[in-house]
Amino acid sequence: MKKAAKMIGIAVPLMVVVALVSLRLFGYEPRDLRAGLWLTGDQVTEPVTDWSFTDDHQEIFVQTRTRYMMPHSVTTYCAFYDGDLYLFSAYYQGGVFPEERGWNRNVVRDPRVRLKIGDRLFDQTVRHVTDADTREAVHANAVAKYPQWTSPGLENVHILRVEG
Repeated sequence: MKKAAKMIGIAVPLMVVVALVSLRLFGYEPRDLRAGLWLTGDQVTEPVTDWSFTDDHQEIFVQTRTRYMMPHSVTTYCAFYDGDLYLFSAYYQGGVFPEERGWNRNVVRDPRVRLKIGDRLFDQTVRHVTDADTREAVHANAVAKYPQWTSPGLENVHILRVEG
């Protein structure tokens, strides 16, 4: 009996380590309604001066940093406006930013993110946009880019500016 308990005590942590290493190596990307972990792709190291190429991408991935050292990644919409890239977090049932989304809480605590656009990875920082004029203009660009999107209204769409 003690031998079986010892074997289980060794096997379970070993399986967890193997699973985490596999996920790290091969990634575990999010889907529309399921969060993911690590993003994989080709790392871009040079600064991005023109984000207009993002208009060709309907959804992008955002990887944030959790308190417990595991990445948390989601899909989101993005829009290019006045030379900058913006990310969206829509609260369809209302709620207080950042409490309704785990990834929003993560970026408020630690604004460093990894974006996956196409097959490329970009390490960036983000900032919550509160300026009303900027929010209106960016939201209008998003509505134009995503005609199929039913926005819950500007008061329930939280916008994050990618800052590099």
